[in-house]
Amino acid sequence: MTKLNLLHLKEYPILEQLRLEEKLLQESEENWCIINEGSPPAIVMGISGKPELLICPQKLATKPIPVIRRFSGGGTVVVDEETLFVSFIFAADAHSFPAYPEPILRWSASLYEELFAGLPFALRDQDYAIGERKCGGNAQYIRRGKWLHHTTFLWNFCPTKMSYLLYPPKTPSYRQGRDHEQFLCKLHQFFSSPDEWVERLKQVLSLRYEMTELAVALKGEPKSPPRTVLV
Repeated sequence: MTKLNLLHLKEYPILEQLRLEEKLLQESEENWCIINEGSPPAIVMGISGKPELLICPQKLATKPIPVIRRFSGGGTVVVDEETLFVSFIFAADAHSFPAYPEPILRWSASLYEELFAGLPFALRDQDYAIGERKCGGNAQYIRRGKWLHHTTFLWNFCPTKMSYLLYPPKTPSYRQGRDHEQFLCKLHQFFSSPDEWVERLKQVLSLRYEMTELAVALKGEPKSPPRTVLV
């Protein structure tokens, strides 16, 4: 079985998590899964995100929260203490599928189908959905010999915080013009606690990989200047 290091964090700021992921991509030869339960509130954009098209300036001026540009692609999300994060970093040859966006996305969806067994979970465009509502958004980073896939899951969300986001210029077809409250769903409606959800994820991973849970990963800043920055 392929070896996989598991790092389970709690209330770890998303800025620090993303910089840790950069460091692992640069410096570790091992495979990793990072689970993080919660972060102080922040807005996280993909590397090509344009704040003027994605974030409400009046809302941000009235009650500022950090805006972060991550090193990977993908859309813009508001995160807080009730967000669940899962990131995978693998060597390109750790699996039989090629290290390209669609095969990686299909692999991740097959893994989460086991976690969400009994629910109408599906990969919709590049999102994870339960029925017609989005429960998780994905982003990827692929470099020579390695790839990263990270997901933001909504255990719960606050409509007031979601109002920081403008309706994005590009949306998946299944959204059908719905606002956040009609488009998104909350995992607490389907699972008893974050602990239950995380333990189920660990069980799924343990059946696929030779998993070792660690207390810490690599320390310090990445060798190269981090591309995850505050805007």
